Amino acid sequence: MRNEKKNIPEKKKTAPKTNLKRAAGRIKRSTARTKRITAPANEELRVACLDRLSTPAGAHKPKKLLGRGPGSGHGKTSTRGSKGQTSRAGRHFYAGFEGGQTPLIRRMPKRGFINRFKKEFQIVNLRDLARVKEAVITPATLEAKNLIKDQFKLIKILGTGEIKNALKVSAHAFSKKAQEVIIAAGGKIEIIDAERVS
Repeated sequence: MRNEKKNIPEKKKTAPKTNLKRAAGRIKRSTARTKRITAPANEELRVACLDRLSTPAGAHKPKKLLGRGPGSGHGKTSTRGSKGQTSRAGRHFYAGFEGGQTPLIRRMPKRGFINRFKKEFQIVNLRDLARVKEAVITPATLEAKNLIKDQFKLIKILGTGEIKNALKVSAHAFSKKAQEVIIAAGGKIEIIDAERVS
């Protein structure tokens, strides 16, 4: 019987192997990460040095060629459009330019001025000096006690507070009351030349 179909047993349908493939891919990726992190003991670790630095991708772009026609990818007018102010050379204006009308910076009223030669002092009062347990007080001492931020800048002593101990105080300027109180307590004042301060 040639026309009769042979009774062939049907193959059992197996579950898709996609889950197994995904799991295998995860294992490969995890092993690759561990290989990247842990270098072999016999190899020397590469340290970032100036001779090993490389330029990042996209840091150097090729120069834009102008006037090469529409086949250049920039169009006939090199991406500038046709006519008008923005298509001309030298079209960039200063920050705050408002198209020709009076800009905001010129419409705002202005008062006063900034003195370029103004001297800014770090202020220390007598009540602050009373807490210092030293007989000789210099700018370095004041900085060490956190009474000023920089010993190389100008310092002025003001008369707020009282002192009872005799102190020798060095500063760039003293108020009249501060001088009287320090001298009355048996101390001395030493005025540092302000011109030597940078």
